[in-house]
Amino acid sequence: MTDDSPFETRDSRLVIGVLAVQGDFAEHAAMLRRADPAVAVREVRTPKDLEGLDGLIVPGGESTTIGKLLVAYGLELPIREKAEHGMPVWGTCAGMILLARNIQGGEPDGRIGLMDLSVQRNAFGRQIDSFETELTFKGLDAPIHAVFIRAPTVRQIGEQAEALATLPDGRVVAARQGNLLATAFHPELTPDVRLHAYFIEACRAHAHSRRSEVEASPL
Repeated sequence: MTDDSPFETRDSRLVIGVLAVQGDFAEHAAMLRRADPAVAVREVRTPKDLEGLDGLIVPGGESTTIGKLLVAYGLELPIREKAEHGMPVWGTCAGMILLARNIQGGEPDGRIGLMDLSVQRNAFGRQIDSFETELTFKGLDAPIHAVFIRAPTVRQIGEQAEALATLPDGRVVAARQGNLLATAFHPELTPDVRLHAYFIEACRAHAHSRRSEVEASPL
């Protein structure tokens, strides 16, 4: 169930979408509400659900399945176009794979493909090889507890992207590129809402900039 509908009159609240075709979208929605109860959260399943969004989370799940559903539901191109026009998009785990320009280990049918990253799918092994660790994350004042479940990792990061977190062995597990954010781990599976608050602030800045442009434009 969502807090906001694309068919209702838009108020001044931030509206952040969570791609809800597969994966742990409900957990992300709950974390957004905890991080800022004033944010309206919308589950995104159709292109119409993208209307009026100030940001979008692409959750963890099965990247091949999510990619197929992006194509089947007509979401692949509209999401890419909105991201290219500045809408903040955050991909976690499978979402990181779908944001990357280059994917090692098999490409899904559909993806967003805008981040200057080369990503290795299932980089840490099978489900039994899942693990948890503490990470220093650029922009946060204290380490975060990170949960890795059949996670990807960044094999190569291009000049357009910036690493935000690395493992002790140097592998990049979080990156940002302008309005795009990608994390290999699952922040929605911990009690810590700081990364969701971090993304909300990026969405708020985008919304403020967009409204300022509208107000400044001639009638």
